[in-house]
Amino acid sequence: MSASAPASHAAITGWGKCLPPAVLSNRDLSTILDTSDEWILTRTGIRERRISHVGLGELAWVAAARALACAGIDGSRIELIVFGSCSYDDQVPNMASGIQMRIGARGAAAYDINTACTSFLYGLSTATALIRTGVVRNALVIGAELISPFMDWSDRDVAVLFGDGAAAVVLEGSGSAQGLLAEKLGCYGEAREILRVHGMGGRYANRGTLYGVTRWQFEGQEIFKRAVQGMAGACEEALARAGLSTADVELLVPHQANLRIIEAVARRAHVPMERVYVNVQRYGNMSAATVPVALCEALEEGRVRPGALLLMPGFGGGLSYCAHLVRWGRRIEPLGSSDAQLPPNEASALTLIRRCLERKTCPALIATGGDPFAQL
Repeated sequence: MSASAPASHAAITGWGKCLPPAVLSNRDLSTILDTSDEWILTRTGIRERRISHVGLGELAWVAAARALACAGIDGSRIELIVFGSCSYDDQVPNMASGIQMRIGARGAAAYDINTACTSFLYGLSTATALIRTGVVRNALVIGAELISPFMDWSDRDVAVLFGDGAAAVVLEGSGSAQGLLAEKLGCYGEAREILRVHGMGGRYANRGTLYGVTRWQFEGQEIFKRAVQGMAGACEEALARAGLSTADVELLVPHQANLRIIEAVARRAHVPMERVYVNVQRYGNMSAATVPVALCEALEEGRVRPGALLLMPGFGGGLSYCAHLVRWGRRIEPLGSSDAQLPPNEASALTLIRRCLERKTCPALIATGGDPFAQL
């Protein structure tokens, strides 16, 4: 697409997020599950999470529109769209092609990437590589998830953890040392069974099982151990590849799965908590959306200065892990704003959950002998 010499780096020039307005608090969850605000908060650090009233594509489009406006670039100029997610509206056609259509990026390359919670970061790697090799000059990278329709709302061990949301960044070729400087990607494939969502995928299609009615296999203690080991080790290796140390890192922006995991990774990486960005209390685990949403909010709150060195580790199903070392550019303010908005919503988060999972279509709820939403 570009006839000129490849850029040596891919700077992040735009960023935008989209959080659905319906808030599901710990107290709300205690009305449908055997749990409490104290039980959830002490184990996870989560106080609330968001539940979407629209599809994944709508969340991603609003985030993308805001990122493009922030970068001051028209969607028609985008040459590559990478959509990171594991909770697609559709698998065919892919989600990225829908964003291509919405932003008017006619002819742009568009593909989805699924490494679960690390999907945005893996997407950042692939898009950066394609810019550096001259295949494209710029890219839109999205991390977005709509977990709520796939959740087993009878399982308190996982239902309290996840939320919906989206964020996006714009990458543009640069001759200066900006953007992704070094990364470490990895996977504990031998342990992939400790985090599995039964009910999503081709093995359930047309086999008498309603697609999207799920049972989560989630071995929390083993996941915790692997997450800390994977993210901390990846941080060390990414820094070593760049010839830097944690003393050079101004802000750690980790995957927001659980406060205990974040604190353990920070300790292992020798980064004090005052240099760690945390928003898990507001949104829970938004899977692929956690890191880009946290990045957007760190910028909004003045936690990122021009030229700052950021370290962004992640961990997800598969069991994928990674860490990305990013040098921020000179600009920390958006060049413009977008009027893109979600359609209005008046339904509560609990009502939205009920619409996702009616008792008559949810064997997981039937098996418990009751409908936790009957009171609504």
